[in-house]
Formats: sequence, structure tokens, C-alpha cells
Amino acid sequence: MFNKTRSFAITIALVSIFSLAMLGTISLDLLAEVNTSSSETKCKSKTGDQVWIEGGTFTMGDNETYREEAPEHKVTIDSFWIDTNEVTNAQFKKFIDETGYVTVAERKPNPEDIPGAPPEMLKPGSVVFTPPFDVGGMQNITQWWTYMPGANWRHPSGPKSNIDGKDNLPVVHIAFEDAQAYADWAGRELPTEAQFEFVARSQKEGEHYAWGGEELAPERKHMANTWQGIFPLQDTKEDGYAGIAPVGCYDPNEYGAYDLIGNVWEWTSNWYADRHNPNDTLNPKGPTKEDSFDEKNAGFPVRVVKGGSYLCAPSFCMRYRPAARQAQDTGLGSDHIGFRTVSNQR
Repeated sequence: MFNKTRSFAITIALVSIFSLAMLGTISLDLLAEVNTSSSETKCKSKTGDQVWIEGGTFTMGDNETYREEAPEHKVTIDSFWIDTNEVTNAQFKKFIDETGYVTVAERKPNPEDIPGAPPEMLKPGSVVFTPPFDVGGMQNITQWWTYMPGANWRHPSGPKSNIDGKDNLPVVHIAFEDAQAYADWAGRELPTEAQFEFVARSQKEGEHYAWGGEELAPERKHMANTWQGIFPLQDTKEDGYAGIAPVGCYDPNEYGAYDLIGNVWEWTSNWYADRHNPNDTLNPKGPTKEDSFDEKNAGFPVRVVKGGSYLCAPSFCMRYRPAARQAQDTGLGSDHIGFRTVSNQR
């Protein structure tokens, strides 16, 4: 998961924006060709639908995996509706066509927001996953991320790419402001972290994975779009897809919702803190903006994203679990961050 600050994005740009931009465009376009093949016909989700979630009490969090997921605690939430799928390119385009909204990635950055930025960073753009040829240490993630001018929801892998024929892929390069604007237009809201986790757990209380049990691919059946192979060099697409998949290509959960795990990370309405508050138990809203903080994003506002993405691999990112959570700079999108909405009125 890429959750660094815009200042860190500047570092990425200085290292690789020119030398890797063409590689990033070629690599991601090839992945897009895989994702829009005839295999999309098996995908079942009806975009735009919502499913009813009966409220209840569940155990939120995980004490055993990553520190920020603890402590486990009981949470009670009211009933609500949630989108069956991640918001797609087609759905987002309808919003844009009707409102004229311009996403954060399509706007010229404000120099005051990124002091000291070189001129090339003051162009509209977003962060793109760029598969490297080799890896020099897994902690140096600048090897596979590039701030790319011209990358946005219309051009997900760079200015030469497009979304033609990709209506049912989840929209990406979405900053928090963009997701909130769509939700407002639709008369809906973004899910709270508790709502998202409740649905993602799919009535499997106490289970490690959303589909139950301790196996990522039980009986070699892949239940979500994640990474197989040597990360970040090769995704073998054993699950059917290298890169992003159209929505609804994996089995729905017990509620009839798709892709709450894997494919793309999804925005929630919660501000981020590096631990759960065990006393925030009734329809929890999380910390206030003033109490929100992430040391990797010091100085920038951060919200919680949930669900993991197609870039989550066992060797690097085990965040394809309902309890998993990450901090994300609200003003920075990437090509594996999307969203879905909820309706909190019956």
C-alpha cells in the first residue's frame, strides 16, 4: 500500500519520474489488456446496486497481525445499505458529466502544499505503480512508484492510457475529496471504518479471512484479486488477473457484496490513528482531525483506507483481511485506491 506523503512523492519523482514514466505506461497498459479480455463476462456484480446490512455487534480489529489493527474490541453499528461493488469508471463518468467536477489529480498542485517541489512536480498528476526490472531492498518502495504527470482517473497508467472499454473497472486515482464529492452527488456517504469491516467480515466472527479460515486461497481457489508471484517483479495472475480486475469477478460475500477484499483500497470516512480506541464502541466515528496522526504522514491529514488491493502479496503486504487498515494522505490518490458508498437511511 502506498501511503506516503506528498513530500515523499516528490522524492519518488526525483528518482524516477523521467526514467521510468514510459516503462510505467507500457507495463500498466499491458495489464489493462489482460483485465478487459473476455474473462469479464464471468463478472456478476450489478453496478449501482446496494445491499441491506442488518446492524449488530462484532469484534473489530486484530491483536495478532499489525500493530495499527489493535486492540480487538466489541463494536455495535446500526443497519445501513452499501454498494455491491466499488464505484466504476462508468459510474464516476456519469457524475463528472453531470457536474463538471475536476478531480484533485487533474488540478495543478498548489506550490504552498509541497514546498520545495521541482517544476515537474507542479503539474497535474498522480502516483502510478511501476513494476521494476529488479529489486534492491524491499523497504525502498520508490523503486516501484512514480509520480506521473497526466495520470488521473481518465488516464490510469499515464497520459497515453485511457479507460476505453473499461467501464466496469473500479475508478482509481481518487483522492478523499473526490470520493466525498461523488457521495454527496449520489445522496450517499462514505462508509465508516466500522461499517466497512463489519461487511467485509461477512458474518465470519473471529476468522482471519473474510471467507473464513486461515487460507488465502482455500483449495487453491482465489477469493479476491491479490498478488501472486514475486512481488513486485511478477504477478503470475493465478487468480485470473494481473493488475486491477473488473468489479464482481470473485464470489460475493454472505451479504451479496463484492471485492471488499483486494482489487483496490477503499476510502472510509474515518480519520486515522495508529491504534483503535476501545471505548469508541457505538457507531464509532474514530478520532477527530485534531487527534489524527500517522508518523509516516507527519504534517498531512490522513484517513483510513480498507480492504487491500491487487498489490497485496504474502511476502510484502498481508492487508487482504477485514481487520487490515492503512493511513492515506487525503490529497493523494494512486492507481490502486478507489471507493464505494453507503446509505444510512432505511
